[in-house]
This record gives sequence, structure tokens and C-alpha cells, in this order.
Amino acid sequence: MTTTTLAALVPLLPFLGAVAGLALGRTAPGFVRPLAILPTLTAAVLAVLVAVRQGGGRAIDAATQLTPTGSVPIDLALHLDGFAVLVAVLVTVVAACVQLYSTAYLRDDARYPSYAALVSLFTSAMLLVVYSGDLMVLLVGWEIMGICSYFLVGHYWETPEARAASLKAFLVTKLGDVPFLIGLFALAADTGSFRITRILAAVTNGGLDHPTLIALLLLAGVAGKSAQFPLHTWLPDAMAGPTPVSALIHAATMVAAGIYFVARLLPVFAASGAALVVLAVMAAVTMIGSGLAALAQDDIKRVLAYSTIGQLGYMSGALAVGDRGAAVFHLISHGAFKAVLFLAAGVVIHAAGTNSLAAMSRMGGLARRIPDAYWTMTVALLALAATPPFAGFFSKEAVLVAAEHTAMGDRTVAPAAAGWTILVAGLLAAVLTAAYATRLWLLAFKGRGAEVPDHGRQPLAMTSVLWVLAVPTIAFGLTAGVIGDWFDGHALTPSLTTAVLSTGVGLVGGLVTYGAWRHTTALAARTPIGAVAAHPGAEPALVEAEAMTSHTAAYGTIADAPDPADPGRLLLGPLHRHAVTGFHLDALYTALFVRPVQQAARLVRFLDRTVVDTYVEGSGAATRLLGTVVRRAQTGNVQTYLSVLLAGSLVLAIAAVVFANVNAGS
Repeated sequence: MTTTTLAALVPLLPFLGAVAGLALGRTAPGFVRPLAILPTLTAAVLAVLVAVRQGGGRAIDAATQLTPTGSVPIDLALHLDGFAVLVAVLVTVVAACVQLYSTAYLRDDARYPSYAALVSLFTSAMLLVVYSGDLMVLLVGWEIMGICSYFLVGHYWETPEARAASLKAFLVTKLGDVPFLIGLFALAADTGSFRITRILAAVTNGGLDHPTLIALLLLAGVAGKSAQFPLHTWLPDAMAGPTPVSALIHAATMVAAGIYFVARLLPVFAASGAALVVLAVMAAVTMIGSGLAALAQDDIKRVLAYSTIGQLGYMSGALAVGDRGAAVFHLISHGAFKAVLFLAAGVVIHAAGTNSLAAMSRMGGLARRIPDAYWTMTVALLALAATPPFAGFFSKEAVLVAAEHTAMGDRTVAPAAAGWTILVAGLLAAVLTAAYATRLWLLAFKGRGAEVPDHGRQPLAMTSVLWVLAVPTIAFGLTAGVIGDWFDGHALTPSLTTAVLSTGVGLVGGLVTYGAWRHTTALAARTPIGAVAAHPGAEPALVEAEAMTSHTAAYGTIADAPDPADPGRLLLGPLHRHAVTGFHLDALYTALFVRPVQQAARLVRFLDRTVVDTYVEGSGAATRLLGTVVRRAQTGNVQTYLSVLLAGSLVLAIAAVVFANVNAGS
């Protein structure tokens, strides 16, 4: 087979698996799990083969016209460069691991067939985005992911948290998609094509008439899909979905799509220095704000969610300084260790019977109960904190080195202001990242108190994938010196200055958090904390759903717990109450947008029911009244009809005479 044929099969196989899984889910449930795993696993093998054949060399393009659309045609096109083939490997490997993990995590779930089909469709849509060489085809995958996320986040639809989270994720991302769609059409109008290669050629030749406007419109969609300030608020709430879904969304699909899109079209954004500065400010606010919020969260998955937002901020920062190689390098590295973190968090929640870090800090022996999750999560947290020699260290260093070169004027793709903004914000975020990673590890695995309930050994399907994904978490960064061909040929190796600086500030963040934990840990024994819903033998998905419900019932919110022994509360001080709510952005948006829209909807309903319906119902009532009057005149008596006829004729005759006399007199 040719490379393009293999590439076409990569998104097609999960799609066919999704269709077959939905078709056979009720009639032949025994085929559901193989149809979930095998197509995705085969797609992963083919994606690796495509990456090997492409080899980081010249991009491979293939296209056929999808339909004649007039002046701007739409093509079914493939564009396989180093970025595309490596990101496709990430997507398929993580998706295969998620599908395997889910067979045990949702082993008794009645809705597993539809869940598995949606995960396969989600994977296929992301692969369509990755391989597509035409923006309209890319948009199809972009929107399918939005629909899939709505259903998957709302999988536990019985819980109010899941229902609200799925609707919020859909609406916030659609809010960004409206200007995004306008930006795509404006881009095609300026360049005369939806084909990515032709667009980039037109930009190189100065064919973009409105670069700033187009770039800002596209950034709105990217901010929504990749959860960047100010459209990031949906992602922490999306943790109400099953943990494997969280792993897929955060590591390899949806949120990665926006970053990948900007990387694909970076020359479009680089044509406007103002747009790059806006992107840099957006990334800086995202990095720092999410780091502070993560340090205050009690739900283990919400900590990881805010962590994802911050790491996406690093990727946006790399793009803001014009280095898409560093951005995609960190995207792939982050995808590996973030998948480990979420899937390990699912094991932790199942073993502890709670998603509350405060409750875990009062349990003993959790690390001994789940050694696979303990060791892999430890490695992944070290990678998250950019500790050498793990993957996160090398990829984050690539971002900081790119920012340093731009700030110092060594690179002129982006303004120096963008470089300084990302460099300073990146170092501050490194302190916060190390702090919340250390806090999570200490509270989850170094708790003191009663022994964790024994759930027995975790299923092999859940623990094996942790070790599979731990391999790139440990080793991928070590390839930085030899994979430059896949990343535009740019060097990805760290520099001594930024390496020492970022590692040093990260070490400070970790040590300060450890000191705060030692100071506050004595309070844990004196302050009991509830919100534990342990059910030995129950499937992990059931434990997770009940843990979320009990957390909200016990503390009044999914985000916080009244725990004086929390080192994050000590470190943040008065800022804690603001950070735990995400700095009240949800409340602000509710006041500025949600309530006015609801009031407008109530006004429309009032006008419709009170004014419009009154006229409609009044016209009907008048017709009925007229019919009643006319009906009474229909007596069936011929004498009455003749009398009325004569009387009417007499009246008409008299009126005619009177009218004639009046006219004669005038």
C-alpha cells in the first residue's frame, strides 16, 4: 500500500469500528469490546508505519476534489508532514490505551456500547483534523469532536454535575466556534482556497489582506477548543465525565486540536505581530491563573484539569514566539504523561473510594494498595514538574528556549514583547506546577490515618496501559537531539541558562510545598474529613460517580474542602478562596452573559405567550363568535328568510334614494 492509502485508513478504521459498535451493541454485545479495541489498535500500528515512511522528510500531499463549490473548491486532501504523523501516533496510541482501560473501568456499564463507539468516533474526528489538508474537511472533524465531548462528558447523565458540565462544554466551545468559522471563510476569501498548502503559499507571497482580523477570529475558536483564557472554564467542570474520557480529551484529542491548528497555520498568525502579542498575553494569563487554581483544588481530577490548561498555555506560548516545533514537541510529551496521570487517577479514585485529596490525606497505605498507579503517577508528576531527565523537562525547556531567543532578539518571527511575556510567565508557572504536583503527590500517597479499604488487585487492563504510557513519559524527551527532522529541523535541546533557571525555580516550588505540608499535616488527625464512598468490588466507574456526588453533598462544591491541613491553603493565604473558584470567572460570566440571556428569553416567552398568543387566540375567538351569530340566523324557516330578504331590499332601496337626493342637492 502507498503511504497515502495507509494514512487514509488511520481515521477510517476507528470510524468503521464506531459504526459497527453502534449497530451490534444490542444484538451482539460480545463484539463490542473487540470492535472498540482492534480498529483503534490497528490504526495505531498504521500511524506508526506512516510516521516511519514519512521519516521527517518532505511533506506528502494527496487530494481529490470533494465537490464543486464555485470559486473556492473543497478538497478531500491529506497533508502528511512531520508534525502530522507524530501527532497521529500520539492520538492512536492514547486512544487504544483508553479503549483497553475502559473495558475494565466500565465493565458493567449498560451504556458501554455507545460509550465505546463515541470514543472511536472521537478518535476518528481528531485524526481527520490531524491529517486533513483542507480547512473545511478539518472543520468537520473539529465539530464532530465537540458533539462527542458533549455525550461523553455527560455519560453519567443521572448526576447534575455531568449534565451541567456537558452542556457547558458544548456551549462554551461553540461560542468560540462562531468567530472561528467566520475567520476560516475570511481566510479563504483572502487566499482563494481552503487548501492549507495554498493558503501558506499565498501568505508567503503577501496575499493576506486582513491578517490581524483573521488571526484574532481564529484565536477565538482556538481559545474555546484548547481551553485558553477566557474560554477555559468548561474544562475543569468536564471532569464530571468518566476518567478515561478525561484522559482522551486532555492528552490526545479536543484540547490538542486548537494548538495543532495554530501550528499548522502559524505563518497566518505570524503575519500579524499584534495577534502574536495577544496570543502571548492569553498564554501567560492562562499559565499563571491555572497554576494558582490547581494549587487550591480538592478534587484530584480538577487539579489535573487545571494542569492541562496551564500546559496548553506553554504550547500557546511557544506558538506566540513563532516556534511550532517546540509547541508540538510539548504537545506530544504532555499527551504521554497527562494520559498516565488521568488513568492513574482513575485507579486512585477506585482504590480510595473518593476523589477528595483531603480525604486521601487521612488514609494510610494507598501507595501499597496500588503500586502500579503509585509508581507511574510519580513518574508522570515528575515529568509534569519538568524534572530532568523526564520528557516534560525537555519539551518545556524547548518552549522556554524559544521564548528566550525571541526576547533577546535572536529570532525575529515574533515581537520581543511576546518573548519576554512567555519567558517570565513560563518561569512563574514552573514554580506553580512543581508546587501543585508536589501537593497532589503528598496528599494522595503520603496520607496518615486508617488503612485504605482493600478493593483487591486492580484489573490488568487498567494497570498495563499505565506502564505502556510511562515509557514515552520517561524516554521521549531523550530523543530531542535526534527527532529535529520531524519538527522543521529546529533544535529542541535545552540551553544551560533556561535549564538551570527553570529547574531551580521548580525545585523551590516543590520544597516550599513540602515544607508547608510538614507544617500542616499535624492538623489532619484533628480535623476529620468525610466524602468517602468506598464500595469494595464495585466497578471503578460506579465508585467515581458516587465519589463526585458525595463530595458535593459533603462540602457543597466539587472543587473545595474545608481542610485546614491543606498545604495549598497555607501557601495561597487569602488568595485561596478566589483560586478555588477559578477566580470567580463563572460567576462573572453568569452575571454578564447567562442572566441577561435568560432574562431576554423570559421576555421573549412573555411576548410570545401574552402578546402574540393573545392576538392569535383573539382572532380565533372572534371567528367563533361571528359563526355563533350567523348560526342563530339559520332557522330553516322559509317565511323568516323571505321576510329578512324583503326587509333588506327595502333598506337598500331607501338608502339608494337618500344617497341620490344627497348627491342631487350638492
